Amino acid sequence: MTVFAIGQDSHAFEKKFDPLKPLKLGGLVLDGQKLTLRANSDGDVILHALTNAISGITCRNILGSVADGMCRNGITDSAEYLKVALKDLSEAGFRLVSVSISVEAKKPVLSPFTEAIRENIASICGIPSCSVGMTATTGEGLTAFGRGLGIQVFCAVTAEK
Repeated sequence: MTVFAIGQDSHAFEKKFDPLKPLKLGGLVLDGQKLTLRANSDGDVILHALTNAISGITCRNILGSVADGMCRNGITDSAEYLKVALKDLSEAGFRLVSVSISVEAKKPVLSPFTEAIRENIASICGIPSCSVGMTATTGEGLTAFGRGLGIQVFCAVTAEK
C-alpha cells in the first residue's frame, strides 16, 4: 500500500539578524545569510513542512505539543523533530519513498544550497538523494514570502507499507 501526504509550514523573518540563530534550512546552516527566522526552535521551515507531511500519514502531530516539550527541554534542532516523525512512520509499518519540497521565498536565493539540502534530507530520512526533489519560487512577489518577509514551504511525501 502506498500513501501520500502534504505538509506546510511558514515563518517570518526577525527584523534583525541574530548571529546565535543563523538561517537553517533542510538541516543545514546557510553560510553567509544574515537572516533569522522567528521560531521557538531553529525555525527550519523545510524540516517543519516535512515533519508535518509525515504527521499526515501517522496522524500524530509532532509540531505542537511534542516539539514544544522538546523545546522546553532545550532541543531546538528541527532534525530531532523529524526523527520523531520518522520513528512514528516506521512504527506504523511504513517506509518513506519520496519527498518533494516547494519553497516560496524572495530570499535567500536557494540555488547554491539546493543540492546540499537535498542530500542532507535524504541522509536524515534514509532514502537516496534522487528521491528528494526541491524547487523554489518567488511566486512573482504576490505573497509576503515572495516579497521577502519570510519563507513558506509545502512538502509532499509518499510512503509504502
